[in-house]
Amino acid sequence: MGTRHAIVLLGSFGFGLFGFATTAGAQDFSIDDVSAARKTDVAQLKSGTIAFSDHTGSGAVDSETALIAFDDWTSKQPAEKKFLALFPSYAEPTITKTVNGNAAQITDKLSMYVAQARFILDRAPDAVDLSHDVTLPFLEKIDPAISHKQIVAADVVSFKDEAGTGNDNPDRKWCTGRATSICIQSTYKLEGKIPMGIMLVNKLRDSVKKVADHIDFQSELSALPPADLDQASLQDLTALDTPITGALEQDIFYVNQIMKFGKLFAVFQNHPTDAGKTVVTAFMALAIKARVLDEKRGFETVPVLRNLVPAQVLMGQSSFNAGSSISAGLPKYARNEIKTIAGLLAHDSATK
Repeated sequence: MGTRHAIVLLGSFGFGLFGFATTAGAQDFSIDDVSAARKTDVAQLKSGTIAFSDHTGSGAVDSETALIAFDDWTSKQPAEKKFLALFPSYAEPTITKTVNGNAAQITDKLSMYVAQARFILDRAPDAVDLSHDVTLPFLEKIDPAISHKQIVAADVVSFKDEAGTGNDNPDRKWCTGRATSICIQSTYKLEGKIPMGIMLVNKLRDSVKKVADHIDFQSELSALPPADLDQASLQDLTALDTPITGALEQDIFYVNQIMKFGKLFAVFQNHPTDAGKTVVTAFMALAIKARVLDEKRGFETVPVLRNLVPAQVLMGQSSFNAGSSISAGLPKYARNEIKTIAGLLAHDSATK
């Protein structure tokens, strides 16, 4: 179990809008690490610069404290929890486990990775058409390594397994009830050195169940108009009191391993002093199964696994981390992703 988690960890987040690759023609943005991106003074934010924060940008970071427990996140950041959890009432699910031969109900504890960013589009809010980006071709040009197909509500996974338990939306069935949205079935085939690692793990495992070399996931991508948004609460989230003109949201409601859910949420607002510009405050939230992060001692006692401690791999502190994608760890990967999001939005806005 632990070995499987460590290897799959490197590939489990490379999907959907969480798999942005550099796109030709996109504006080149730079990252400025700050203490709290959503509180960055818009007047001080330069065009082409992204204010970014995830609490892992300054010096060495202890991988044990770089993530926040779901319970702590809920109590300390209620505005984030309301909008960045899979749905506002989301709670850590209860799963059934066999303990000493008896069925027991256990809370599936989660740890949150949350990144936030703020940047400016050199275009008036009424000229930014988010519905243009809610298409399969848009997703396909984001990351060629991921294959997508559009699905309908009837194709949504029936949440009977542990991976989906607790992810049913009580307010509406996934892929229904929104005017501008698409549902996507995606597959990401692990890249780089990961397939070789999987081969090794499969040889070491006693179980007949082998580690897969791909990740399957389902998500819903939506453009939300101002009428569907809670203006006051969102202004609290973004710490900016100008009108909300729209939002782009991707809910990853089913992942087959490591992660419980994911969300990308980008809020578009009037610039406070320039009617020809739009302020974008974007968030990425990933809910990681805490028991995966707890698998440390077993890894440290096996030489071949010593550098695959899950928390260290996730936070980019392992010798297995490499490149600029997910294999580099979440902090570096998130920065690269937000840069690409900003570039794509800027390019789309400039060509309309």
